[in-house]
Amino acid sequence: MIVDCAIYRDGRRAETPGDLSEALAECRTSGDDSFIWVGMSEPDAEEFDLLASEFGLHPLAVEDALKAHQRPKMEGYQGALFTVVRPLAYDDGQARVHSSELMVFIGESFVVTVRHGEARTGAQVRARLEKEPDVLRRGPVAVLYAVCDAVVDDYLDIAAELQVDLEELEEQVFAPSGGGEATRVAGVIYSFKRQVLEFRRATGPLSEPMARLVSGTAPYVPRETRPFFRDVADHLARANEAGEGLDRLLSDILAAHLTQVGVRQNDDMRKISAWAAMIAVPTLIAGIYGMNFDHMPELHQIWGYPAVLALMVALVAYLYFQFKRRGWL
Repeated sequence: MIVDCAIYRDGRRAETPGDLSEALAECRTSGDDSFIWVGMSEPDAEEFDLLASEFGLHPLAVEDALKAHQRPKMEGYQGALFTVVRPLAYDDGQARVHSSELMVFIGESFVVTVRHGEARTGAQVRARLEKEPDVLRRGPVAVLYAVCDAVVDDYLDIAAELQVDLEELEEQVFAPSGGGEATRVAGVIYSFKRQVLEFRRATGPLSEPMARLVSGTAPYVPRETRPFFRDVADHLARANEAGEGLDRLLSDILAAHLTQVGVRQNDDMRKISAWAAMIAVPTLIAGIYGMNFDHMPELHQIWGYPAVLALMVALVAYLYFQFKRRGWL
């Protein structure tokens, strides 16, 4: 559905158009920087097809905007530049990254933004730009810049929050823990790694569209707006570096955690082996004397039984101190 629609003249909101075709034609013939900005949220096919026919949007871009589930990208079509970004939000309580989608069409004297998901980036950008007429006066490309800038700035904030949670996770990993705790920590590491992957799915593919906007190869992007996109590209590079760093640290933490688990298991096995060896000595001797033979050495001697018990104790004590000295117990 259409959540907001307005005509902007000289960087300021002027009016809500009645007929989109007439309003667009008026903006194009006015000779100033007027343009129409239509904001939509999860539109249905009928509603969006009507808008697409009014603005002459390409069918392939319309299909992408309706189906969503697109990776960040930029595609130039006759009459419009189509850009997809993925706004992110971070739930600190659940330590989870939530992603949405925002499509931006810019063309001659018009902007169409299409939102899928819970993100309010489009509304926030509109409210911000309406307070900055100097930026909005640059026309439809100003909306594309403001959207990219807001989304990438959120990436940096989320990267900082992920870094804080990662430091807390490191403390859990290297704290003494039992077997059940070790299993829980491994699950937390894998869950955190999935959140970092979601973060990188949003930031990584956006680098190519930003490079095109900076280089000036994208249509409807005037030369004088390149410095603005260079600033966004710089912030995006920092977000990508942060994502890569988080991913590497998580891999190292996971490897360290698995190594710790292996060491603890090895210690447990050494202790079990030591106790088994100590139990095996009296078991062997008792097994021999448990046989049903009458003529065995010292079988009928009075001191034979206590002597064998003393031998068992002596051998077990010897093994115990040897294992203890070697650190097995």
